[in-house]
Amino acid sequence: MKRYIKVVSIVIAAAILMSSAGCAMVAKEPAEGGAAESITRQTAADASGFGTAALLSASVPKASGSRIAGNDSVIIDYSNARNGYMMVKYTGSQKDYIRVMVTNQSDGIDYLYTLKNRGKYETFPFSQGNGTYSVKVYKRISGNKYSTVFTTDISVKLKNQFAPFLMTNQFVNYTKNTKCIKKAKTLVRRKKSELAKIKAIYNWVVKYYKYDKKKAKNVQSGYLPDLNKVYKSRRGICFDYAATMTAMLRSQKIPCKLVIGYVGSAYHAWINVYTKKSGWIDGAIYFNGKKWKLMDPTFASTARSRGNKKFVGDGRNYQQKFAY
Repeated sequence: MKRYIKVVSIVIAAAILMSSAGCAMVAKEPAEGGAAESITRQTAADASGFGTAALLSASVPKASGSRIAGNDSVIIDYSNARNGYMMVKYTGSQKDYIRVMVTNQSDGIDYLYTLKNRGKYETFPFSQGNGTYSVKVYKRISGNKYSTVFTTDISVKLKNQFAPFLMTNQFVNYTKNTKCIKKAKTLVRRKKSELAKIKAIYNWVVKYYKYDKKKAKNVQSGYLPDLNKVYKSRRGICFDYAATMTAMLRSQKIPCKLVIGYVGSAYHAWINVYTKKSGWIDGAIYFNGKKWKLMDPTFASTARSRGNKKFVGDGRNYQQKFAY
């Protein structure tokens, strides 16, 4: 089969850098390129409804093969799109440097990921909600030049709004046997409320881990936390803290977003959590440029409470860029 692949250049259009704390998470956005000839099966939209009442249990992602797209180099399994994720596996050489760009066409925000490329499926969230997602897979040719390996569109209708934020994914990668997940179970054993669980997990993380200045200075673009290694070393950068807290909360069926964005002109990270009593609490756990903080352990009764306004202000200070 003859295949045409157009070489495209990756434009370094967005750099996510927490330089004030030495925490580097760099995202690069590639320009659109030509699509490779592909084989696509069952690209129809998921027909299930959208509901917000019931929460999903955190579960192990599965590439069940009922809905897939791909070619001889890559397989995209979106059988569980309604549960908030897809899985991608590159079948070419493990020496190839592979990027995956995911874009919800309704907002046009590009989420760019780097595959570990070990011949196994990796999980990526549909964190931008319902809509049609463009998924593009690129292979680096040299420098900033990439070829388009495969592109497809996937129509997503989530089972409910919490689905992407109760699952493990490439950025928040864990199983029931991950050390910090086992610890979370112990920490919340006697905690009855969601807010009490959030406080217990937060307090343990900031007490147990120490900030790793050396790692922060040397961290490379594309770094992904290994939660077991971080747990064993008891040291980490802000990305490690965020991924750990997010994983622990999700394991306790508390919907949680790891958010990267701006507070005013400063680049920061924060964690949004959902509770049945208060709904989504933006900035419940946040990084102020120096360390992680719990905004208000009680969170009052709603997101418009005095305690929340002290940090959020009128809401214009927060500008979310990415949520994982």
